[in-house]
Amino acid sequence: MNFNKIKKIDLAKILLVNDGSKQNKEFLKNLESKDYQIILANSGDALLQDAASEHPDLIILDTEIDGYAVCSKLKSDTMTQNIPVLLHTIWDEGKGLEIGAIDYLIKPCHSRILKARVKNYLTFKKQKERLETISGIDGLTGLTSRYRFNEVIEQQWQQGIRGISYLSLMMIEIDDFKQFNAGYSHAVADDCLKQVAKALENTIGRSTDMLFRYGVDKFACILPLTDKKGALNIAKRFRESITDLNIPHAHSAKTKLVSISQGISTRQPYPNSIQTLLIGESAKALLDARIRGSNQIVSIW
Repeated sequence: MNFNKIKKIDLAKILLVNDGSKQNKEFLKNLESKDYQIILANSGDALLQDAASEHPDLIILDTEIDGYAVCSKLKSDTMTQNIPVLLHTIWDEGKGLEIGAIDYLIKPCHSRILKARVKNYLTFKKQKERLETISGIDGLTGLTSRYRFNEVIEQQWQQGIRGISYLSLMMIEIDDFKQFNAGYSHAVADDCLKQVAKALENTIGRSTDMLFRYGVDKFACILPLTDKKGALNIAKRFRESITDLNIPHAHSAKTKLVSISQGISTRQPYPNSIQTLLIGESAKALLDARIRGSNQIVSIW
C-alpha cells in the first residue's frame, strides 16, 4: 500500500522512515489505520526535511535506522522540537528519553498495542493544543494557570482509565520562598519565580508533560504515561536545573541557594476512581519532602 499517495484532510499525520526492509514493512502493516495519515521518508535526512514542511502530529523513529541522531536533531530545531517522537527499539533504554523522545516501543510490538499507544499519544497532543488555545496563562511566569489544572488532571485521569496506563503528578515548591520574598525586593522575588518557571519548562523533554503555576511559590507537573521511575528521573532533572541557576538565598536557614522540594504520586487509574487520590498523595509527598529539609524529593507509590 502506497501511504505517500493517501490524501486525507484533517487526519493526524504520522511520519516515519521506510527503509524497505521486511521488518519495516511488517511494522507499517501493523500501524495502518483509517484514523490517521502515514507519511514515509526515504532516510533520516529526508525525515528531518519532511518534519519541517509537513508538521506531523507524531514521529516514529527506529533506533536501528539513525533514530537517536535524528531525534537529537529534531529536538535541537525550534521548528520541530515540539513534535512528539516515539522510538522503536529492541530494549528499554533511557537514552531516548534523555534526548527528548516521548516514549519507546519495544520490538516486536503487537499491532493492537502499537495502535493503542499511537492513539493515546495523538490524543494527548490534541488535548495539549486545545489547552494552549483556550487555557488561562499566568501573567508572571507564562505557564498555564491553576484554574485550568483541575480540568486537565481530570481529562488525563480519564485518559489513563481508557488507556490502562500510569499517570504521575508532581507538586513542586520553592524552598523558603517566604523568607526570600521578605528578604529581597518584590522585583527580585518575581525574577526568581520567572527563572525557576523557565528552568522547569525547559527541562520538560516530552510534549505531553504539562507544567502549571499552582500557587505563589508552587508548581504542578502532570506526567501522562509515566510510572514512578520515570517521574523520579524527571524530578531529579528538575532539581538539577534549579541548582544550576545558582540564585543566592541568603535568608534561608536550610540552603544558601534557591532550591525546590518535590512530592510525587503515581497511579494507574481504574474505572470509577477519581483523580483527587493523585492530588492528595502528591500534596502529602510534598509536605514530607519539606519536613525532610530543602532540595528533597519524596515519591508515594
